[in-house]
Amino acid sequence: MTWLAAAAGVLLAVGALTVWVRLRYLVTTVDGPSMEPALHSGDRILVRRTRRVRAGQIVVVRIRPPTLDAPPPDDPGPAPDEEVPVVRDHPDGLLLVKRAIAVAGDPVPVDRVPSLREAREETVPPGALVVLGDNAATSWDSRDYGFVRADQFIGVAVRRLPTA
Repeated sequence: MTWLAAAAGVLLAVGALTVWVRLRYLVTTVDGPSMEPALHSGDRILVRRTRRVRAGQIVVVRIRPPTLDAPPPDDPGPAPDEEVPVVRDHPDGLLLVKRAIAVAGDPVPVDRVPSLREAREETVPPGALVVLGDNAATSWDSRDYGFVRADQFIGVAVRRLPTA
């Protein structure tokens, strides 16, 4: 019976370690060219869930996409034989990989993010970030949606993982 208790203890320890790792880390895949040349579409990155971030770090944020181009409520939708594209969406928004260019207390970078010229703050508010993609021509970032709030910030990229 002691081997059974030892096996149960090992399983419990492995389960607790698995839960701890899942709560602390996230693996995500870069989708699109917005972070080129640093990261390419298909790169996988390990992300540490944290609230601490420094300017210059690659971060993951969750942003709800705009719905201005959504069909009207009375739209019947696609025809039965029409192919519908698959959108990997999350009800809380899309996970985006960007670079933090300003963090709480830093001056608002109005020269790089013209949409923030209208902001009343001269410094980035507590708990907020300003993010940009490395490839500005293809990036949807703070130039489009402004400050990233603390509840939208997921974590900081720790390292690129080998592709499978």
